[in-house]
Parts: sequence; C-alpha cells; structure tokens
Amino acid sequence: MIDDQKQLDRTQQHSIPTFDLDRLEIVTALGRGAKGVVFLVRDKVKGDILALKVISRDSIEKKNAKDVKNTNENEYRRVSFEQEVLGTFNHPLLPTLRGVLATDKVVGYAIDYCPGRDLHSLRKKQTEKMFSDDMIRFYAAELVLALEYLHNLGVVYRDLKPENILIQENGHIMLVDFDLSTKLSPRSPEKSIPPNSVNKSPSDSVKKKQLFPFVRCCNSGIAPDDAASQASVRKDRTESSYVEKSNSFVGTEEYVAPEIVSGEGHDFTVDWWSLGIVLHEMLYGTTPFRGLTRKETFYRILTKPSELVGEPTPLRHLIKKLLEKDPKQRITLEGIKGHDYFKGIDWDLILRIQRPPYIPAHSEEEITVEEKDGIKRSDVELFVKEILANGDGGKHDVNPNTDDSQKLNKNNGQFHRPADHHFSVF
Repeated sequence: MIDDQKQLDRTQQHSIPTFDLDRLEIVTALGRGAKGVVFLVRDKVKGDILALKVISRDSIEKKNAKDVKNTNENEYRRVSFEQEVLGTFNHPLLPTLRGVLATDKVVGYAIDYCPGRDLHSLRKKQTEKMFSDDMIRFYAAELVLALEYLHNLGVVYRDLKPENILIQENGHIMLVDFDLSTKLSPRSPEKSIPPNSVNKSPSDSVKKKQLFPFVRCCNSGIAPDDAASQASVRKDRTESSYVEKSNSFVGTEEYVAPEIVSGEGHDFTVDWWSLGIVLHEMLYGTTPFRGLTRKETFYRILTKPSELVGEPTPLRHLIKKLLEKDPKQRITLEGIKGHDYFKGIDWDLILRIQRPPYIPAHSEEEITVEEKDGIKRSDVELFVKEILANGDGGKHDVNPNTDDSQKLNKNNGQFHRPADHHFSVF
C-alpha cells in the first residue's frame, strides 16, 4: 500500500509542477463523481484558470479495503494511470496535464478549464434538440482524429458520449475523462503517430486560452495492468494486426458496445461503436438502444437492429456501419475516413479551422474570485472528505443548495446533469 501511495505522489512529468493548495485560489466546485470533486481554480503563480480534480485518500483506502481480493484493481494504480495517460498527450483535442496535487489527505491533478460545456448541453440548445448535418460532420471528424490519436498510443477510451465531448473556447472539441480507459498494444504499430507529431497551439498566450470544462468524475478507472491480467491476444481480421483484448465490463450503458455486454473481450473497435451511438444521438436527439431498465438496454444492444428513420443518406449509412454488432465486421478507421460522409474533407486542415460551428461567448476575465483569500486548504480537504463520505456509489453533481456547497461555491458554479448510468464491474 505504501508503495502505491508513493507511486501516485510522484506520477508526473518533469515539466509538470506539483501544486500546493496554498498556490491555488478555489473559485467554485464544478461537480463530483464517486471518486472525486472537481474545482474551478486559479493558479496564483501563472494566473491560469484550471479544473482541479481532487480525490480523498480516505475514499481510496475504503475502496481498496472492499476490493482487497482483487489486487490488480488497486485504486491508487487507477488514479495513477489516469494521471500518467494525461501526461502523455500532445494533441489539440485532448487535455494537457497542468499540475499534480498530493497532500496527506487528498491527491489530484489539474487540467485546463473551458466555458464551452459539452455536446449534450449544446444539442439541447439546438432547434428540435438536434444538430444540423454540417455540425455533425465537423464534430464527427474531430472525434475521429482524437480517437485515432488515442488508438495509436494504445489507449482504448471506452466512455465516448456527449458529456465527455467538451467545447474549447476556440470552438474545437476536447475529449476528457480517462478514468475508464485502458492501455492495449497499439492497433497498428507501423502506422502509429508519435505523440509529438501533432502540435498544439503555437504560443503560450494561445495555450492559456485553450480552456475546457472538466466537470465530472466517472465511477471508476482501469489500472494499467488491466490488459495484462485480463486480456487475450488473437488475430483481428478487421484491423489486420494482432491486438490485445480486455474483458472488463465498463462504460456507460447506453453507449457500450455489444462485445462488452457479452463479455467476449473487446479492443479499440468499441470506441467506433460508441461513435455511432453519439452520431445517432446528434442526428435524432436520442440514443438507439435505451430501454426502461439497464437489463432491457443491454438486451437491445445485443439483439435490436439499428433503425435509422428517414431517407438513405451518407450519414445514416456511416452510423449503420459503426453500429455493426459484430466487431469483426464493424467499419475501421480507414473505412471511416474514406466514407462518403467525409468526402471532400481535408483531414490535415480540420484542426486549423478558425470558425467552428459554435464558439462559446465567454472569456477568462469573467471568472473572478469574490473573496481574494479564497477557500482555505482545510476547507477543500474537509469538503472533499465529507462530500464523498457516503459516496462509494455516489453519482450526483454537487448540490448547490447544501450548506457545504454554499460555503464553497462563492460564484454559484454551473452543474451538469448527473451521470446516472455509469457502471464498472470487474
């Protein structure tokens, strides 16, 4: 146990600072999950606005005590893995790890904050609660690029859904929340893209403004040794490469792939299934397999065909190919990028688009701290401990009406819809 704690405390890149709570001004609590609370903070040293995910050591210890028989799922390793994978990213559509936090009572990390919220919130603002075809094409193309980058790093995302697809200040997406991700052998090592081959914004001033909301924490993460302990290796004909398989039962139920439900083992193709669900939701305003209960939802995922109402279009054809229940027959990355729906798209220029379909009307200057003294270090640690005290299965956002939240949330922070359908069974 001691070794795990030490490993977590030192999990960071040399260029990533270690934060002390006294260095941060706590603006408000953004949201919570089963394992942590996310705060909007300002770095007093650099002036950056960040999202700080804070996890109570007590909650980790309690979880470890319950899972003592499953030594491969140590909670410290899970949190350490999420920090580690964030530290490897160098892509404009993925988070940058800005700092790590470790005290006697809490651990955590900080990433950039952005006021753009998520695709779920943006869809709700649209006419008839659905996106136009052009908006879907833009966001779909950026999701393809983000997933391609992750897969080339060997990361299976496993929790693609609108709430995790956030809008940066510049209008481009940011894919967040990697506590359900896992690491497998890269899909095609000979085609892998080195992490430094995709450049971020050219200057520190621009980087400072690439902000996004990190507003909730999932129920659970996957330890880096998950694949090694539970995976098998076989020839995957659809990807023409040897890949590992994970047998973890993990995801968000409306978006989870059939092979996860059946327990047959899964790999990178589960992310393409989830992309199909997300595109369906953007087009129709609803997911295709949701039932009245979790059991019914899983039954529909396994047995119900994807019904795409309306005249045949390239988008509906792409969704159908993504929602192929047999992962061996599901469309691949190459098939997706070459699909008629993306005909005419220059994949090398997407990230350079200066006027995406939606740009948030928000600026960093609007984020203020009413009391310059901020929240005391002990207040943050106590708040996290108390809010998670009854929350082994907690899946709710911070309640802004509670006494604790009123004491902490000086600026009445925005809270997203609760993550009601997360699950993780190991």
